[in-house]
Order: sequence, then C-alpha cells, then structure tokens
Amino acid sequence: MSRDHVQSAGLEAPAPGRSRPVAGPESGGAETPYLELLARGAPAEAYEQPVLLARAEGRPAERIAALEQAKLLALRVRAELEGRRRREAELSALFETAHDLAGLRDLDAVLQAIVQRARSLLGTDVAYLSLNDPARGDTYMRVTEGSVSARFQQLRLGMGEGLGGLVAQTARPYVTDDYFSDDRFQHTRAIDAGVHDEGLVAILGVPLTLGHTVIGVLFAADRRARVFEREQIALLGSFAALAAAAIDTANLLAETRSALADLEHANEIIRDRSGVIERASDVHDRLAELVLRGGGVHDVAAAVSEVLDGQVQFTEADAAPADALKSSRAEGHAVRHGDDWIAAVAAGDELLGALVLRGHPGLDPVDQRTLERAAMVTSLLLLARRSAAEAEQRVRGELLDDLLDARDRDPRLLRDRAARLHADLDATHVVLAARLEGGTDDAEQEADTRRRLWAAASHLAATRHGLAAARDGGTVLLLPLTGDDTATGLARRTARHLGTAVHEPVSVGASAPVERLTARPDTVATAYAEARRCLDALRLLGRSGDGAAAEDFGFLGLLLAGDRDVTGFVDRTIGPVVCYDERRGTELVRTLDAYFACGMSPARTKDELHVHVNTVAQRLERVGRLLGDDWQSPARALEIQLALRLLRLSDPSAPPLTH
Repeated sequence: MSRDHVQSAGLEAPAPGRSRPVAGPESGGAETPYLELLARGAPAEAYEQPVLLARAEGRPAERIAALEQAKLLALRVRAELEGRRRREAELSALFETAHDLAGLRDLDAVLQAIVQRARSLLGTDVAYLSLNDPARGDTYMRVTEGSVSARFQQLRLGMGEGLGGLVAQTARPYVTDDYFSDDRFQHTRAIDAGVHDEGLVAILGVPLTLGHTVIGVLFAADRRARVFEREQIALLGSFAALAAAAIDTANLLAETRSALADLEHANEIIRDRSGVIERASDVHDRLAELVLRGGGVHDVAAAVSEVLDGQVQFTEADAAPADALKSSRAEGHAVRHGDDWIAAVAAGDELLGALVLRGHPGLDPVDQRTLERAAMVTSLLLLARRSAAEAEQRVRGELLDDLLDARDRDPRLLRDRAARLHADLDATHVVLAARLEGGTDDAEQEADTRRRLWAAASHLAATRHGLAAARDGGTVLLLPLTGDDTATGLARRTARHLGTAVHEPVSVGASAPVERLTARPDTVATAYAEARRCLDALRLLGRSGDGAAAEDFGFLGLLLAGDRDVTGFVDRTIGPVVCYDERRGTELVRTLDAYFACGMSPARTKDELHVHVNTVAQRLERVGRLLGDDWQSPARALEIQLALRLLRLSDPSAPPLTH
C-alpha cells in the first residue's frame, strides 16, 4: 500500500520529529497500540489503523499477523467492556426505578419514569405501557414515551388483538421485527391504523403480571426493522416487574385510603355516642396492649368479651356455622346468626377461623365494627405467629441438617445455636424417622400431605424442645428422652400424634437413646440410619402406622441397631435371671441353658445337671416367675437361647453353662 493510500485512509504517517497519534508497529509489542486505544476508549474503526499503517510501511508478515491477532483480542476486550458498561447502566436504571418505587407518591410519575428508562436503555424510538380493563375486557394505553400520534396514544386493544393483545392474553413476551408482515397475531383496522400513524415496524412486548394475573403490557418499539436480543427482552421484563409492583403498591395505598375512609366514617358515628367512644377507646387500648406484649387470639377474645359485655370465642373454621361464616367472609362484616354474631377471621383468600359473639342479638353498628376489628387483629396475630413458627422451623431444620451432615463440628457453636431454640444437645435424645404410609397417585395431594407432616413434626419438636427437618421423602426428629420414657414409647406416641395431625397413617422408627450429640460428628447420622432401618422393618413386617425401636424386634433388633447392643439385648431378654443368680448364688442361668440343650426335657435336664427332677422343676418355675409365663413360647424361647449364647460369648472366662 502506498503512502498516499495510507493518507487517504486517515492514517497519514507523521512527519519527522512528530509523535504518532497511535503507537506504531515498532514502538513496542503488537498489543501496545491497542492498549492505548482501549485506554482512551477509541471507536471500533480506529482498531484498523495499526494494521493499515504496518502494511503501508512494509512491515514483515509476522509483525502484521501479530497485529491482526492483537486487534481481534483488543476488539473482544472492548466488546466485553462495552457489555459491562451497558449492564452497569441497566442495573443502575433498575436500581433508580426501584428507589422511585420505594418512595411512591404518584403512580403516573413512576410509570412514566419506567417507560422513559426502558426506551433509553433499549435505544428504541418509542416505549409505552398499557393496562388491562377487566370491566371492558380489553387493554388500553396508559403511558407513552416518544409517541407522536394521538390516535396511537388512545388505542384500545381487545384480548388477542394485535401484538399487545396477544401478550395480554397469553402472558408471554412477543417480539416482531416487522409488525405488518407478522401473521402470528390478529390484525385489526383500528390497531394497524394507529401503528401506521406512529410509523412503528419492530415491536417488543412483555407482560405485567401480579401473581398469575396479567394486568398490562410494557412495550419497546422502533420505526425501522430491528432484531431484539435476548438480554434486551429480559431487561424489559425487569422493568415490567417494577411497573407491576408500582401498580400493586398504588392499589394497596388506595385500599389503605379506603380503609382509612371507613375508619373516618366509624369515628363520626362514635363521636355521636359518648358511651360508645369509651368502649371503642377501651377495646383499642386493650388490643394494642395485647399486640405489643405478644398476646394470643384467646386474649383478644377475652378483651373484646369485656368491652362488648358478652362472651366472645375464637373457633376454627370448621366449627363455626358454615353459612354465616361464608356470608361474613364475602361481605367483610360480622353477620347475625340467631342470637349470635359471626365475624370471619381471614387473610387474603385463606380462612383462618371466626370470632363468635354469643347471646347478644341486639348489637349496634359500632359494637359490630369493634367485633370486626377484633377479627382483623386476630388474623394479624395468627399470621405473625405462623411466620414466627415457620422461621423457627427453618432454623430448627437447619441445625438438625448440620448435625446429620456433620458440617459444623464446633460443639460450642452447636450448643449455642440449640440453646437459642431451647434445645439441650447434652441431654439424652432419640432420633426418629417418620414416613407417610397412605400413598396416592395425586402428586399435588401427596406433596400437600408431606407439608402437613413436616408442619406437625416441626410443631411437635418445638413443644418438646427438640429439632425436626424434612429428609429423604419423610421427616426426621430429634427429641429429648425424659424420665422413665423409652425409645419405643416415644416412637409410638409420635406415630399416633403425627398420624392424627395429617389424617394418614405415619410410621416412625426410633434409634436407641444417644448422648453427647456433639462429641462425635457422626453421632446423629448413625442414629438416624438406625431409625430408618427400624422404619423399613416396620413396613416389611406389615406394621405400617406404628412406631418401634430396635429393642422391639428381639434378636432382629441386633441387626437393626447401629451399635449392635449385645449387652442390652441380653439384659432385656434374660437380665432378671442373671441378676437373680448374682444376688442369691443360684444356678438358674445354667439350668435354663441345660434345659434348652436337652430339648426342653426336665428328665434329661436333671441327668445333665445331676440334680433331682423336682429341683429342675422348681428352678424352671422360678424362671417363669422372672421372665413371664410365655417364656417357653417358640418366639420367646428362640430369643432366650440366643441371649444365653451371646452371654456365653461375651464372657469366655466364665465357667461352662452346661457339662
């Protein structure tokens, strides 16, 4: 390439004694000129200059190739930096919009700001927002930015009509790079005329949703053909979410103002009756005090009973008169039922119960309002208690997960976390594995039952100062063992309690009692494995809906127990006989062993022991009194023989049991 060619390309070689605007090919490594370009934020076309200059000066091919490679890398870095700056601007705009939303005073101003920022960041000619009109069944323009057509600004779109109507109907984003040639949506004369007046070609629309309900659509559009990238669609969706939140907040504020207006009306009525003013003030003070000191729903009922001079009770939803409760919930007011008044206690779509004022048919409007406010306070207390319980359940579950997974091995930290939950990890505990037995083909119903099982187990753990967590498709509990309680008794009571709570059979397997849970990281995990083996054994033995520990399965319990408690099995099976021999110096154990060795024949046993047959009979009678009348039944006899053998194996130095 000639020097004149380089000059015509805007790359004139510098005169002697003058510095280059961009570092030349020989001024350093191939990357040097590109670093300078990156540093000053040069446009993309400037990155061709070092290569063109090198060619014009006749540089070696290797040098030119190195510059080409450095150019590609520099352009990639530039693109990455541009992307980061663009994302930073997007996040900044989202943050600013969220900040505006937090201080919401004027909904129109917030929506206008959202539309303006969406247009600016996506670099479109027009941005606009439409809202659904449930009364007319269509959607209408609410805010526009960059629009010049009055007809376009006043458009109304039926559901499914135009791109916006399709988005509103399907709750999915749609994009078209050429509106008039796109046949995926229904074109109408009015909509096409408005779009034509505005000169729009490429349009992107994303839904504004509250929950599962579409309330409108946010658009970005250009007056030329354009392909919207996936990141731009996601960005507009983020702005749509903020717009939906703003609308929801504004609606809530409107509802609050409406509620305040109702209170104003109630206060006007109260001012007309001095006696009612005193009662209303009294109930207000009482309820406020109850809320502040953490009172419960029954405390609210008692306080309102005194103010209304009647008996007010909180009842579960299924215990209240169904028709009256339904009417109260629908109307939002207390309703009369015979001589009683019913006020529904509800939160959103959930019915939590009812406040019932009994034997008080002549209730004036202000006292009726007092009962309704008490129902509202009751619902708030129930929701607050539920939220606190759910938070505590999560914390208890996380601690038990840490104990099971041995993730946190600092005993002091584990004890501190447990102490905040009123649990003592140094006490003796039992690990319980609980599982639903009533299977169903309905996955949603089964999931709901599992949630109820988890909730019931968490409540039981909280009341027993234990822990609970969802695990392996069931629930695991860690409960303290108190007094003369046993692992078996605790397992059976837990199975009955949980089964009653979820109205389904629940099987519970229990570990042997464990102590010093923080001494070894695997203590709780080992006990949980034992509890699960007992749970599986219950199912295999057809004892679904029951509770059991390893000690309930006789010699099979040795296989189920995590530590193979041989001594415990021997003690449970023939312990009274061994203790009797130790205290009195008798030979009941030896006689018992010889009796089984001789095929349970007293005659052969007396020959084996070289004693009179009456002596054998007397000893066996004593054994029966110590072990129970059924000690010779096949199942008991098998366990006793196994215990005798284990006793012998556990103490090889002892004298032989039989000759």
